[in-house]
Amino acid sequence: MRIHFISDLHLEARRPDISRAFLHWLKNDALNADALYILGDLFEVWVGDDLSDDFTSNIISSIKALSDSGTDIFVMHGNRDFLLGENFCKDTGSQLLEDPSIINLDSRPVLLMHGDSLCTLDKEYITFRQQVRNPQWIENLLSKPLNERQQIARQLRDASQSSNQHKQSDLMDVTPAEVEKIMEEHGVSHLIHGHTHRPAIHTLKLGENQQTGTRRVLGDWDQQGWVLNYLDGGFDIQLIPYPDTALEN
Repeated sequence: MRIHFISDLHLEARRPDISRAFLHWLKNDALNADALYILGDLFEVWVGDDLSDDFTSNIISSIKALSDSGTDIFVMHGNRDFLLGENFCKDTGSQLLEDPSIINLDSRPVLLMHGDSLCTLDKEYITFRQQVRNPQWIENLLSKPLNERQQIARQLRDASQSSNQHKQSDLMDVTPAEVEKIMEEHGVSHLIHGHTHRPAIHTLKLGENQQTGTRRVLGDWDQQGWVLNYLDGGFDIQLIPYPDTALEN
């Protein structure tokens, strides 16, 4: 069994270094994997499945090629691309994965999440998340013309970046008590998530019996590619360096 987990690529045309590294990885290292799990924020922004340009078409066709080769691909919504829909899944040959979801790795249940819902100390963000994940809000947004949705997305992103500059660091990380709560609710001792851009392996104690739990946090793709691999019953991390000339604007 060979499975890959990635998140927080934040793909966009103005960062060709990231998309080049991702596409090369898809066509080489990801081949022959049993499954690929993309745990949110594949794109920096996604305003609807009717978005069509050369950049996104290249990404979509490359994911589809991996799917056609026999790899099962699962995509979870992130806070940047929660408008990914059924048409995107059809075009890429992927399946939309609920947040949270449980999978089995060699009979070991593992909880998968994007991770933003765990940041409960950031009350402002949690309120915003509840608003934009409301089905009626999403329906209203998708009914607007594409160019208007793109403008709204830019405004929301600018507002988010401005707000985050003034927040304490711990507000934008997960709440430990919330992590323990959701792992106990789902009866798991293993959690994999992204969102925080703080890759690490955390050990924690769960429940009255103080069972040992493990929380693996995926890295983002800002300065290098970051892949969590599951192979032969164990995990390892693959880092994908970018060339020195990577940052192109």
